[in-house]
Amino acid sequence: MRRDFLAAVVTLWAALGAVWGAEQAIAQQVGAQQAGGQQGGAQQDAAFSALARVEIADSGLSEGRRGAAQLRLALTQGVPWRVFTLDSPRRVVLDFREVDWGALTAADLGAAEGISAVRFGTYRPGWSRMVLDLEAAMTVEAAEMAIDEGRGTAVLSLTLAPGTAADFAAAAGAPYDPRWDLPAPALAAPEEKTDWAATVVVIDPGHGGIDPGAERGTVQEKDLMLSFARELRDVLRRTGGFEVVLTRDADVFVSLEGRVAIAHQHQADVFISLHADSVSQGNAKGATFYTLSEEASDAASALLAERHDRADIISGVDLSGADDEVTDVLLDLARMETEPRTFKLAHSLVGGLKGSTVRLNSKPLREGAFSVLKAADVPSVLVELGFMSSKQDLANLKDPGWRAAMAAGLRDGLVAWVAEDKATRALVRQ
Repeated sequence: MRRDFLAAVVTLWAALGAVWGAEQAIAQQVGAQQAGGQQGGAQQDAAFSALARVEIADSGLSEGRRGAAQLRLALTQGVPWRVFTLDSPRRVVLDFREVDWGALTAADLGAAEGISAVRFGTYRPGWSRMVLDLEAAMTVEAAEMAIDEGRGTAVLSLTLAPGTAADFAAAAGAPYDPRWDLPAPALAAPEEKTDWAATVVVIDPGHGGIDPGAERGTVQEKDLMLSFARELRDVLRRTGGFEVVLTRDADVFVSLEGRVAIAHQHQADVFISLHADSVSQGNAKGATFYTLSEEASDAASALLAERHDRADIISGVDLSGADDEVTDVLLDLARMETEPRTFKLAHSLVGGLKGSTVRLNSKPLREGAFSVLKAADVPSVLVELGFMSSKQDLANLKDPGWRAAMAAGLRDGLVAWVAEDKATRALVRQ
């Protein structure tokens, strides 16, 4: 059944291959105009060098005539850029290649009627992104980047005018493939792995770039998870028998779909997503392990999954048309095979931490509908290392000794699971 599923996936990817190549080529043409009046800067990459910095004192939001909202972004130099809108929820997305946001905060930009929130940060290597949340439908009335020929500085001016919901929905959509951070599809079926091949572990540091995750003061979840992911990678490499891949090894945004695609690209045997959330209600603390289920094991798990999946919306990903009923059927078939192995993986990881100095949650094994766990043919577990809303957990996450104990426990759990999984598969073949 696994071989049939892989063949079906290869067929789907092959059909998309030509489209993918064309979209990737188009994606290099930064600043092309988008249908419906949305515009992008026409400057080419060769005209600029180094990073543009934001002139905070000369940047901000303001209100124009007849309900218009305006954004002025002053930069130390011009950069290639693009603008587009997304619906459900309504957002305006600005991409730059590339901006150093420096000390800029959303509060520095002020406020304007019609714009409820502003976020910005690194989106992917070489690209920066700003997202404006809209309170109502607004159209891009004007968008331009003016370059001072003498000084080389630039000012991006964006004017949003009130519009209708129907017009907004019709014009909304990313101008290029919204999955532009996905690896190119493989057109050949993966080879069967030998029993002595290294176990490929894909470690997924949650959040990143424009999506900081949970925050406590100046501490951000995305930074803590990247640091721990690197430490866990090093521990597994020193152990031997593991090939380790990180979904991100820098402060960049990777979509949920992109993280799953990386696991497929590297033919992962295991996928581990790392998080350290913050909860406003209750007193959650201790390490918790989540496996995929459409029905959450409890209300807290359901809320957590909903918050994690909101990361793509926060970061300006176009999710329209993301589901495919035929593909979903194939994925469900593959999950029937993978689910028991995933369940054993989660139990083994918990077992690796028992007896260590790492504190487990009172209910360490839970289930939730986390999109990042939907690699149907790869055993996948989401690990909440702790909760940043807990003072003790936050202190642990910043403690190198505690992180070393956590990494060692996860390693022990993985080693035990690999041995059991190989033995089980050998019996099945017999």
